Amino acid sequence: MGTFSSFFDSQSRSQWNYNTLKNFRQISPIVQTHLKKVYMTLCFALVASAFGAYLHIIWNIGGYLTTFACFGAIIWLHSTPPCQEQKRVSLLMASAVFEGASIGPLIDLAIQIDPSVLVAAFVGTALAFACFSGAAMLARRREYLYLGGLLSSGVSMLLWLHFASSIFGGSTALFKMEIYLGLLVFVGYMVVDTQDIIEKAHLGDLDYVKHALTLFTDFVAVFVRILIIMLKNSAEKGERKKKKRSD
Repeated sequence: MGTFSSFFDSQSRSQWNYNTLKNFRQISPIVQTHLKKVYMTLCFALVASAFGAYLHIIWNIGGYLTTFACFGAIIWLHSTPPCQEQKRVSLLMASAVFEGASIGPLIDLAIQIDPSVLVAAFVGTALAFACFSGAAMLARRREYLYLGGLLSSGVSMLLWLHFASSIFGGSTALFKMEIYLGLLVFVGYMVVDTQDIIEKAHLGDLDYVKHALTLFTDFVAVFVRILIIMLKNSAEKGERKKKKRSD
């Protein structure tokens, strides 16, 4: 909370207005062009992921096989040199399709329970992504990069929680802790990864495919957790309504 309050305090002291919103002087024109390519590629990856989820709804292909295929495509992408641009973009789209098929069962469940929840989860994720990425761009360079170590500790905690729940059995409290902590961690990664991409671009790393993959991973991780939370809340509301009717 202190980080966010210091950010808004610093912006208010520098006369926050619409001109401030358009002020990207800390981001060079080359980096701005790079960011446009990154976000455009991210949009195409999200469309490919939606297509993968649609394929699961039609043919029920999502599962461990598509998950392993997604990891394989990502590893192949990282091992392909940046000069092979078309191949790397194709691998990114393939990994996005496999990722969409992997989360297809969750999306299919959301459609069966309440399709509006799916739309609300996507819109909520998109708004969170836009807000936190925008905050990272408007902040001073490297201001939030120090959070990377803290977020890595959060990921480690998530792995231990998942390991504990798989061995000792998952309780409702443990599940909620895992979901909400994961949401907090990956929202933080939206900020850190955006500033990391900007900093790397300033240093000459203009690999927009790899950077789009990083943001795509953050987006999907946040979307899945928001969708699970909203589905759980919707199910609880449905149970309460049934109890009221029976009473």
